[in-house]
Order: sequence, then C-alpha cells, then structure tokens
Amino acid sequence: MRGPGQRAGLTRAAVLAAARELLAEDGAAALSMRAVARRLHVAPNALYSHVADKTDLLDQLLDDLLGTVPTPAGGDPRAGVEELMTSTYETLVGHPELIGLFLARQGARGPNAVRLGEVLDALLAGVGVPDVPDARRVLIIHAIGFAAFDAGEVLPAGATARSFGQSLRWLLDGMTPDRHLA
Repeated sequence: MRGPGQRAGLTRAAVLAAARELLAEDGAAALSMRAVARRLHVAPNALYSHVADKTDLLDQLLDDLLGTVPTPAGGDPRAGVEELMTSTYETLVGHPELIGLFLARQGARGPNAVRLGEVLDALLAGVGVPDVPDARRVLIIHAIGFAAFDAGEVLPAGATARSFGQSLRWLLDGMTPDRHLA
C-alpha cells in the first residue's frame, strides 16, 4: 500500500540509484532534486516521499554506501579494526564519486554509520585504546583521506593501498602505547 504522496513504482532505492548515477556521470555540482526527478521521469515533489531535501538525499547516499561495508565476524579485535577500516577504505575507493561528499559532509550520520561506529568502538575498546571516540575519529579521517588521495591517482596503482595498510598498522600501534600489538 502506498503512503500519501508516493507514486507507484517510485522507491527510496530508485531515488538513491538515480542520484548515484548523476554523481558518477556529472559530479556533485549536477546533483539536485530536479535532476534526480528528471532522471526518474517524475515531478520533483514525488521525491519528497523518500527524502526530506537535498541534504537528506546526500546523507542517505552516504549511509547507503556504508551499508555495504562488511563487519568483522569476531576473533582478534586488532585484526577486526584492520579489517573494518580496510573494508571502509576499499568501499570508498570503489565509489570515487562519493568521496567528495564524505569530505564535505564530514562523514555520514545514518543508521549504517552508527552501526559501523558502534562496531569500531567495541573493537577499539577490545584492544585497550584509552580514548575510543578520538581513535574512531582519527581512523575514519584516515580512511576517507586515503580514499580521496587514491581517487586523485597521485601515486602509481596499488601504492596508496599499500600505504594505507602500513599507516593503519602504525596508527593502531600508536593508539595502544602500553601494549605492543604489532
């Protein structure tokens, strides 16, 4: 059953897919509610059943992408942090059209971002990091920054990924000064 204002066949997933296509083809400057509506062949007001406004659309795009980041299955928390942050980095690198939005929005805020943050917090606590919120922030900035650097194709293929892995291990070593975990 459709809710008020919902057009038959128009879904949140379709709105997000159209927005992703526009970003990939024409960049962030071309993304607008009108452009998404044109792509979907609907009136702009039809989108508002699925997103509140352009800011909400951007937030949902970013959070939707984070929903694809797998979480570690368990075991060693240090390995879990490395796995989670590497998966996050690789996911971002796979979607270079969204990296600028992550930078501009300073991360994501939706349920997938919260879920990943909670998983990361538990892993960091498991390795004995004394200031989990600051560590989380540093690791997220690290992943987004390296993904942005990778998207700029500044280094030869593969060099950024190798540097990301090494620097992630250095960060984790430095976050646990009372324990050598390497």
